[in-house]
Amino acid sequence: MQQLTEQEIIRREKLQQLRQMGIEPYPAAEFEVNTNTQEIKDKYEDGKKVKLAGRLMSVRIMGKASFAELQDSEGRVQIYVSRDDVSSTEEAVEYNTVFKKLLDIGDFIGIEGYLFKTQVGEISVHVTKFTLLSKTLRPLPVVKTDEDGKIHDAFVDPELRYRMRYVDLAVNPHVKDIFIKRTKLFNAMRGFFNDKGYFEVETPVLQSIPGGAAARPFITHHNALDIPLYLRIANELYLKRLIVGGFDGVYEFSKNFRNEGMDRTHNPEFTAMEIYVAYKDYNWMMDFTEKLLEHCAIAVNGTSKATFGEYEIDFKAPYPRVSMTEAIQKYTGYDITGKTEEELRAFAKSIGLEVDETMGKGKLIDEIFGEKCEGNFIQPTFITDYPVEMSPLTKKHRSQEGLTERFELMVCGKEIANAYSELNDPIDQRERFEDQLRLSEKGDDEAGQFIDEDFLRALEYGMPPTSGLGIGMDRLIMFLTNNPSIQEVLFFPQMRPEKTEPKLELNEDEKAIIEIVSANEEATTLAEVKDKSQLSGKKWDKAIKNLTKNNLVKVEKVDEVLLIKMV
Repeated sequence: MQQLTEQEIIRREKLQQLRQMGIEPYPAAEFEVNTNTQEIKDKYEDGKKVKLAGRLMSVRIMGKASFAELQDSEGRVQIYVSRDDVSSTEEAVEYNTVFKKLLDIGDFIGIEGYLFKTQVGEISVHVTKFTLLSKTLRPLPVVKTDEDGKIHDAFVDPELRYRMRYVDLAVNPHVKDIFIKRTKLFNAMRGFFNDKGYFEVETPVLQSIPGGAAARPFITHHNALDIPLYLRIANELYLKRLIVGGFDGVYEFSKNFRNEGMDRTHNPEFTAMEIYVAYKDYNWMMDFTEKLLEHCAIAVNGTSKATFGEYEIDFKAPYPRVSMTEAIQKYTGYDITGKTEEELRAFAKSIGLEVDETMGKGKLIDEIFGEKCEGNFIQPTFITDYPVEMSPLTKKHRSQEGLTERFELMVCGKEIANAYSELNDPIDQRERFEDQLRLSEKGDDEAGQFIDEDFLRALEYGMPPTSGLGIGMDRLIMFLTNNPSIQEVLFFPQMRPEKTEPKLELNEDEKAIIEIVSANEEATTLAEVKDKSQLSGKKWDKAIKNLTKNNLVKVEKVDEVLLIKMV
């Protein structure tokens, strides 16, 4: 049973008082608005009649009149509520009782009135009528800003903010700006693709084979078909099937799922964008990517520059291009060209990296680059020409043996984009899948564990030369909004289970009392309940003490008579 705080109990009592007065705290009818707080400020006209709605965020009672702040989706505005203007009777119930006593911070109200400016010039709404639209039963954190602009009692605990994003958005207006920019990013990218004639498509989230990336999948079960299914780790192979089918360019914003660790830059559920364009290669895709990101940065922030931590990043094209071999040689002094798996493992150990026998050449090179090179690339930089062992879906390099036509875009030491000249040779592709399967059998749980026979069959029907690009949308918006944590750019990031108070266990005596009290809608005399319970004095006292202590029942004295009721 829910245990309530004193504030929560008081708000529920106010809820009942409102209903007893004939006021529905959660009315069904539409409340029609004709403006919002931002429009009021942008298009102020003295005396203009307005109707708007929002949350009460502060109230200053001043006798026969009060000032308050109303917050809607666009911001806040001051409202002025006078007893004589909003009341319809001599008792002024609407003001003296409802507004002053029964409304709380956080309640949603609708107001009608006209605009004016106070003596100090603040734009305000003189309220002539207000309507309760939704009564809040939990108090919002009260965040205060003093005259110097300093914030006090801020709602800043990350655990609480991410778990209760609805409260975070209500009391921290700057958080909403992050998600507005996120939407701007998606819209800008979608518009860029659509203007070039590429088609947005949808592909399956539930897949019989988790392909398109090296990652550990989530597994579920389809009862009707009695087969295992996997949540999508990537949408690559389905989009390539559409290229086989005759589309020249397709893209998708996909929700992907990877059953791996969580940290400041990884969430098990994340959003990726992948696009595939026929008759192109990775050189064309590099040009395309830098133009795309410059366009998106300007759409989100009004400039190609963005601040991330201590760095100012400039997404203006063009970006430097550095091969992976060159990067490793520059930052470690070691040339990986032609090296065997044993030589790479020995070198990795010599520079202090933790490696084991399950790691093949690709994973060893990835470990060396990740630990010794990645962090040096702050400004957008294309890392190109990855070893073939790292890229099972990529076409072999047209002129350099052992490499592939692949690039990753690095920003502030993090990968935000990955692209290939796509492998369209079905025989080569089968061999690559088989190589991945062997790595999986050695113990590499991120290597491909399946051979997608249907995808190979699609390639055998012929796929034109194609280039594909994948962008981590969550990570990109982190850079564009200066947020080092992925949790800040997801409305509802994955969290560990919430710790709850141990469930209250009632004994038989307490259950008997609860059953008697709850059978009556109105308060019952304490003596009557005691007689019906047939409990001894000692058992009765102990049971009543526990029930009142845990806010399950309430005992109060009315006209010298003790009454008991459910909380």
